[in-house]
Amino acid sequence: MIDANGDGRPTAASADGMGGRRAPRPSTRWPYLPRTVGFAGISAAMVAVLVAAGAPTPLWPIYEKQWGFPEWELTLAFGVYALALLVAILVIGSLSDHIGRRPLMIAALAVELVAMVMFLSASSIGWLIAARIVQGVATGAASSALSAAVVELAPERRKKFGAMMASVAPLAGLGIGALFAGILAQFVSDAAVTVWLVLVVVMAIGTVITVFTPETSSRKPGAVASLVPRVSVPPQVRGVFASTLPGTISAFMAMALFLGLVPIVLGAVFAVRGPVVGALVAFVAFGAGTVVSAVTAAVRPHRLRLVGASAMTVGALLFIGSVGAEALPLLWAVAVFSGAGLGASLSGTIRGLVPEVKPHERAALFAAIFLVAYLALGVSAIVAGQFIGPVGVTSVAISFGIVNAIVALAGVVVTSTTAADHRQA
Repeated sequence: MIDANGDGRPTAASADGMGGRRAPRPSTRWPYLPRTVGFAGISAAMVAVLVAAGAPTPLWPIYEKQWGFPEWELTLAFGVYALALLVAILVIGSLSDHIGRRPLMIAALAVELVAMVMFLSASSIGWLIAARIVQGVATGAASSALSAAVVELAPERRKKFGAMMASVAPLAGLGIGALFAGILAQFVSDAAVTVWLVLVVVMAIGTVITVFTPETSSRKPGAVASLVPRVSVPPQVRGVFASTLPGTISAFMAMALFLGLVPIVLGAVFAVRGPVVGALVAFVAFGAGTVVSAVTAAVRPHRLRLVGASAMTVGALLFIGSVGAEALPLLWAVAVFSGAGLGASLSGTIRGLVPEVKPHERAALFAAIFLVAYLALGVSAIVAGQFIGPVGVTSVAISFGIVNAIVALAGVVVTSTTAADHRQA
């Protein structure tokens, strides 16, 4: 075994069964951080990237008021982020398997830093859209490398904790980002500048930490070939994958709802202009999803998907009722049910598919999952935004809820049928 720790112990990548490759020996001339410190630093960087992704949610109404652009452009800014993220995942998602984790993490965090500077200096909605595209590319490029590095840097006896960090960080980061920006937007006069200035500093620190974090993956040939998007579902999980599609689509439509549509609905339907309310709704939703993901490790994946689809169906119906009756208290129930369903569905999907495929098949499988997920997120947000002008926010919100309820209910039916077929088999 390679002694990357300097104490005779094997490295994470050489001993945890990840692809069978050994971690490279770090150069003794470079002052690398201890692996435990690197684990904490990369975990924090991963959360920070998602905090930055959630931060714009409560700031959109402030930008709209300052610059006077139509509401549909808000959903466009959100939708292009999701599509840029998807393209980055498909193209760069497996690159770190070939060039190492550190180079890709450093580059991705540096691009994320550029996006924060673009937000900080933005003076129009065009700049915001451009910044969101750059941010989407950075987040997509960072996601796989950061997730893999967190698991590989985790202490030998804490690999499950590393895996849990990789799975709950996205939802937790989105919720924290929305709450952080919402509180500043409520109580700080120049909130947007403060938010992005803080995140510029955070990303700069994260980039520096990554530079001094030890590498966990050795290089291998095929870097250029890996840039060709590969989306495939191994034959042994195609049936299960098909059954997860409604739940995945519904989950990411719910994510689009809380990050892109709820801030508009609060102002137009409920006359709530304070940004902290939208931030709190998003925080409750993603907090519920994080908790569910963290405490359901013992629940079988198909049952978790069934619970998730059921909860999202209830949440979508409550959202329709909340908007139709202009009952703001119902929106908090929407956040709890839809958020919990989002966490359960994603956790059940990943846990039901990933263990059933071989290590070399996982990158393409994740690409297939993300293709469905981020297309649902980006397209639903952009399409909803296009109809806000012609038909109004209320009609769009109710229609969005109806479509989400139908898709989530389809997830309940398909998952129940699949489970029954498995029992008979």
